[in-house]
Amino acid sequence: MTFDFFSLETIQTLAQDYGYWAIFFGIMLENMGLPLPGETVTLVGGFLAGSEELVYRWVLSSAIAGAVIGDSMGYWIGFYGGWPLLLKLGTFFRIDEAALAKIREQFSQNADKAVIFGRFVALLRIFAGPLAGIARMPYWKFLLCNLLGASLWGTAMVSLAFFVGRLIPLATLVGWVTQFTVAALVLVTIWITVLWWLERRQHTPAPD
Repeated sequence: MTFDFFSLETIQTLAQDYGYWAIFFGIMLENMGLPLPGETVTLVGGFLAGSEELVYRWVLSSAIAGAVIGDSMGYWIGFYGGWPLLLKLGTFFRIDEAALAKIREQFSQNADKAVIFGRFVALLRIFAGPLAGIARMPYWKFLLCNLLGASLWGTAMVSLAFFVGRLIPLATLVGWVTQFTVAALVLVTIWITVLWWLERRQHTPAPD
């Protein structure tokens, strides 16, 4: 889910060299939809704050600002160009427009939860913004959910690294958080699959 040259050591060096700007742009670009390790950037920022190389409140402010702005850009990318791209992908994978419209409708019904809590789920953190734009979620509602989700996620990640990073190696902490977000993705996938199966079962006519 990240490029190979973005190792933990590289991210830590960038954060040490460029400080809060590295944190802000790293998270902003990920939330725009690029597969960058924004979560690791946030943990590194919190860790450096815990070792007094950076200041906690500015790390947290940079993380939240990058997440909000990046997700907003992702929203507008999805709003203006996401649906035509999704239709092309659907054609490639032989999924008709009606099925895609149904998926969009289902996401729209849960878009607020996806934007708020999706930051704690691998991949969904990257695509929640563009998907909200594709689903035509009202921007004022998206912005409120975006700000709330970014604040919860940023506070959790920065604080975790700030305090726990003093007790265990940073690499171990990053590994634990990555495992948690992947596990969350698996659970969300299972939940969606079960709901889809139940809905199909309800609409399947009973045999005579």
